[in-house]
Amino acid sequence: MSKHDTSDPYGMIMDAIVTQALPPSQKVSENVLSETFGISRAIARNMMERLVAQHFLVTLSQRVTQVAPLTLLEIRQNFMLRRMLLPEVISLAGAKVDFDHIVELNSKIADLMQSTDNDAALELLKTNKELNLALCEPVGYPLMVDWIRQLEDTAMRIYWLYVKTKQSYPYSSDQQNIIIDVVRSDDSKRIQTCITDMIAQTEERVLNAIFQNKQFYTQDLIV
Repeated sequence: MSKHDTSDPYGMIMDAIVTQALPPSQKVSENVLSETFGISRAIARNMMERLVAQHFLVTLSQRVTQVAPLTLLEIRQNFMLRRMLLPEVISLAGAKVDFDHIVELNSKIADLMQSTDNDAALELLKTNKELNLALCEPVGYPLMVDWIRQLEDTAMRIYWLYVKTKQSYPYSSDQQNIIIDVVRSDDSKRIQTCITDMIAQTEERVLNAIFQNKQFYTQDLIV
């Protein structure tokens, strides 16, 4: 019996990409995914097509597909796009947000921050992604939310680098509490300023961590 939850093949493959169990630039195939995750080749084929479309896998030739590289360029682009989208979308969501759910997610984040082992770190990053999406989804633009979801998946890959090199997280539950309070105010300008500042601060921490580690002096940032 597979140790993976085969009911969510996309989730478990993304977990492997985030944690670098499938590291950047590693070659993958239907057989590799089928054997590694205990899924059928048909499902593996569908997952490859989906992940290529979302740029988490890249096809180099008819025979070669690999995990998308993770470089400083990808990191900078991700933060830039999130600074462009998240402040505006969250400010539009405003009072429509389910704050009880948001507070519950942030409480879970605070508990998970007590540990940086792989399981806790992955669960925290996934919970943070869920919180960010919960702040965006009430705006009611499915295509935009799908794009934000893809950006948040990439952000998890980036934050994993920080967690594994610094043994801490690039943000805190207190910072999230500040965001929650500002979103409650339903003041668009305050929300946009707060979210933009928070993303910028996180970007600075992540980039400083990367520049301070000689192991990252390669094209692919592998921990």
